[in-house]
Amino acid sequence: MSIEPDLTKLKTDSDGERGRPRVPEEDLRRFEGYAAEIFSSFGLDLTTPGTEATPRRFIRALLDSTSGYEGDPKLLTAFRTECRGGTDCELNQVVEGPIPFYSLCEHHALPFYGQVFVGYIAHEQIIGLSKLTRVVRLFARRFTVQERIGQQILDTLGTLLSPHGVAVYLDAHHLCTQMRGVQESRPSTQTTVWRGHYAENPALRAEFLAICRVHP
Repeated sequence: MSIEPDLTKLKTDSDGERGRPRVPEEDLRRFEGYAAEIFSSFGLDLTTPGTEATPRRFIRALLDSTSGYEGDPKLLTAFRTECRGGTDCELNQVVEGPIPFYSLCEHHALPFYGQVFVGYIAHEQIIGLSKLTRVVRLFARRFTVQERIGQQILDTLGTLLSPHGVAVYLDAHHLCTQMRGVQESRPSTQTTVWRGHYAENPALRAEFLAICRVHP
């Protein structure tokens, strides 16, 4: 599956909706029937007051959890940087985090969750701090893997801002390794991606990780 730095993925489609169209109501009802068949086959009694609506709730929750496919046109807003030139402009970091995220692993459709720190060194443009949270959620609310989320955040900020550098650090717990398989007690997976000055300058990476409270 390809990474998506293309800003057209963040705009509205020709039908006026964001990203992919909403699932039609008749399809959702059909999917609820499929979910009911699966749950019943696995042993869930769907005749109780607490479970009769479980298939519907499950499908609606799944739709909400994958809303990142719809895009987010509000990410297209950027502003001129306050930097007026000089070497400091190539060293000053903007770091936002921890940004919590929740996602679904594309291998087992089980949740993984954690936090993200995003840093960048502005060149000619900056982005509102709330937009950094938006870009994290845009790619986390999909069927995906942790490594791809970091790369998509990096590529999107690189395309939006053309900064001197971008850094992304993710720390996540994966239920697919806790609920099944090796059934680890509480594993934590960390991933980083670097671009520009971060990739070239170990001191900048160390400063970023220190802000994230990670020992390099």
